[in-house]
Amino acid sequence: MLHFPGHGHRRRPDDVVIGPLDLSARVDEALAVQAVAFGLGSDEVAVRRQIVLRHMTYPGARALGATIEGRLVGFVYGMPNDRTHWWSTVVEPYLRAQGHDGWLDDSFVITELHVHPGHQNHGIGRSLITTITDSAAEPRSILSAIDVDSPARGLYHSLGYQDLARQVLFPSAPKPYAVMGAPLPLRRR
Repeated sequence: MLHFPGHGHRRRPDDVVIGPLDLSARVDEALAVQAVAFGLGSDEVAVRRQIVLRHMTYPGARALGATIEGRLVGFVYGMPNDRTHWWSTVVEPYLRAQGHDGWLDDSFVITELHVHPGHQNHGIGRSLITTITDSAAEPRSILSAIDVDSPARGLYHSLGYQDLARQVLFPSAPKPYAVMGAPLPLRRR
């Protein structure tokens, strides 16, 4: 069962609590979840650690965590998109080629969303992404996901995300990505 702090529900020990996450303070715990979910090695985790810490200094960056008895089992973070950020500079030519580069303006970007494999398919990812975007001031959201049929892409499609560009290549990424966008608020089932 999912609970949100301050909503007056009684929690059981196995309940998942969705709430604000001090990602800078819990970066190693979050990256441990990401490493298991994505199969990352220690060198890649070390690089991502620096990226996450830098991202959390950006204006409007915020994170949510999913915890069970205080243990992090999933997290999401994002921020208002800025065309000068590295991600935007990489995806912009792909979006422009499809006539979608306007999506880089007035969008809240989902930078990372990961749920430990042992806790997937229970609505945690859906709750994390809908909760973080519900408080976005921007009228739409964008993200990138590995460009294969996957549970993650299925989730994004079910929330209203559409493919804006496919076969997007990031430097040093072994697989192509899809850039997806959705109007906010996200579609509920």
